[in-house]
Amino acid sequence: MDATTSYALNGQPPQVAAARDTGLGPLLRYSLSLVRRHLLLIAAIIAATVALAVVVTMLQTPRYTAASTVEISQEAQKVLGDKLGSEGSTTPDYDVDMYLNTQSEILRSRALAERVVQRLNLASDARFFAAMEDPLGVRQGTAAGRRELAIGLVRGHFAVDMPRRTRIAQLSFTSTDPSLSAKVANAFATEFIQANLQRKFDSSSYARGFVADQLEEARARLEASERELNAYARQAGLIRTRDASDKDAEQAGSVTAASLMQLNQAANTAQAQRIAAEEKWNAERAQPLFSSQTVLGNAAVEQLIQRRADVQARLDAAKARYLPDHPAVRSLQAEKDAVEASLQSAANQARNSVRAEYQSAAAAEQRLRNQVNNLKGATLAEQDRAVRYNTLAREADTNRQVYDGLLQRYRELNAAAGITASNIAIIDQAQPPTAPSSPSLRRNIAIALLLGLALAGGLVFVRNEIDDRLRVPEDVESKLHLPLLGVIPRLGKDENARQMLDDPKSVLSESYSALRTTLMYSTREGLPGILLVTSAQAAEGKTTTSFAIARAFARVGKRVLLLDADLRRPAVHKLVGVPNKVGLSTVLVGEATLEQAAAATDLPGLTVLPAGPPPPSPAELLSSPRMAALLDQLEGMFDLVVIDSAPVLGLADSTELAALADGVMLIVEADRGRGGQLRAALRRLRSTDSVLIGATLTKFDPTRAGNDYSSYYGYDYYRYENEAGAAEA
Repeated sequence: MDATTSYALNGQPPQVAAARDTGLGPLLRYSLSLVRRHLLLIAAIIAATVALAVVVTMLQTPRYTAASTVEISQEAQKVLGDKLGSEGSTTPDYDVDMYLNTQSEILRSRALAERVVQRLNLASDARFFAAMEDPLGVRQGTAAGRRELAIGLVRGHFAVDMPRRTRIAQLSFTSTDPSLSAKVANAFATEFIQANLQRKFDSSSYARGFVADQLEEARARLEASERELNAYARQAGLIRTRDASDKDAEQAGSVTAASLMQLNQAANTAQAQRIAAEEKWNAERAQPLFSSQTVLGNAAVEQLIQRRADVQARLDAAKARYLPDHPAVRSLQAEKDAVEASLQSAANQARNSVRAEYQSAAAAEQRLRNQVNNLKGATLAEQDRAVRYNTLAREADTNRQVYDGLLQRYRELNAAAGITASNIAIIDQAQPPTAPSSPSLRRNIAIALLLGLALAGGLVFVRNEIDDRLRVPEDVESKLHLPLLGVIPRLGKDENARQMLDDPKSVLSESYSALRTTLMYSTREGLPGILLVTSAQAAEGKTTTSFAIARAFARVGKRVLLLDADLRRPAVHKLVGVPNKVGLSTVLVGEATLEQAAAATDLPGLTVLPAGPPPPSPAELLSSPRMAALLDQLEGMFDLVVIDSAPVLGLADSTELAALADGVMLIVEADRGRGGQLRAALRRLRSTDSVLIGATLTKFDPTRAGNDYSSYYGYDYYRYENEAGAAEA
């Protein structure tokens, strides 16, 4: 594969593709450009969210949070007889965390809240309801209703914070009254300690002896029942899949019964699969071959149908162009017949797969049914011998449940038998706070700033995604997937393109000089011999660009021909200043020779071939064999032929010329070219197998995109020093 073919496949020249910037620089510049373009919108959104946060903060009622801290230690000391013993802590970390989490949930429990409400008599305290911003609560409903309301308010405004890797719990309560907040927080700490001691006091230790006696009797009964059960099973020849975790006899099954159940379940499943497969096959064979969804959904059939349509389209095109006996027509007809045969075979194979699935399901069902019938007799005989076994098993299960319950109770009593000291201590008493905990103006403003930035960023992102215009150079590669050949700045209102091109020190001349350097290495062979300059729509700067490229290469000693192929709205003769009485159109129709139509310019090495008088059908004239022959002749006479063509969209002129050119450069006007239009133009150009070497962004205003673009693309360096030392543009 040569360089031109490789380039046509991947859509960009290797030299330019290797030079693409894949770092974070373009992304940062693009982001800064978005911020610059939407700066007022972003500022308005942030200002609105901050103002809303200030208003909400001012309207909120100040709340005060008081906190007390308690230490929750692991129970480690016990009174053993008349001696004080201390046990080393060997509790794993996850058990410690579980214990602390349990204590935290106890602090949040309804029972503790009830104790606090009862201790402070909050259900009848009007000050409490006023501090909870419910001043009418004490006057409404019954005493039970006020009590429930007070409990709910206490639980709703109480919080427990227990940092990891510590045993310190912070108990905080929030209300509009700082004194009440401190009182309730201290009440929670006090009631937590008292509730913990009460639970330990209520634990009974004298019942251990009675439970131990009952446990021994239950153990003896369990051993006797298990021995009798095992003896009968051995005598009857029963093999049961039963362990101590079974709760009743029905959960224990024999190997034969388990096998029967599994096979019966498998047979039922196979029957359902067979019925489904049979219904599918009946439905399949009852309809035409190519009406079946199974056939049409087959990947091979879909590909063959698509291939048949493609071959049919090419055959129709060949029949429209050639006679029926033409070799191309006969070849395509044979290819179509082969595709039809392959399609018929693939469709039959797809339908036969449904029948094979049905036959396989029927065979599997019959095989499983035979195995089920063989096991039924053995299972029925075993069930007769299992009647006595089930009775003994239920008795053993009852004894086991009694034994397990007594054993668990005995262990619990042993764990709670010791007399332990309190493992909870108050570290800090809650004090009435002097400053409100909420609302916090700083925090609300910070949240508003974050929300405003997020909202503004999302809105800017959505607007940028909806707007598919190409604004900055990075859009050319990201949205069009074309190499960026050059960036041409926008001229001011008082600036003339021809005058600035005549000045080699101007920003416009420097930009086209950079474009000339890029074109020198745009393909593997270097500069394309025939360069087509086109655009998606009119007035994007392709004529000026064509003229500037031709001038730039003529200045470095190249023999350049500027060819005006826009036969509908020619403009090269106006820009260069040559007559348009004869030109490309007269040469193609044979009314003038190339030597008569071509005009020399004041720049050595630059020749111009104007468009000439507009013909009746420009597209037919440009697609004629004379045009291809003319380009071959010009390519041998000049080092570079620059073709200024008509826009791509809506016209066939540029697409015809693109197939004849060695390279096609797309002109895109900044802030005007839309991605959809440009992609449509690219599709038309690529349909002719043209060589797209890249795109040039014209009329780009770096000041609108940000100072970083101006410095990155060198516009702030396009200035020279005069003899006096002053900078001139």
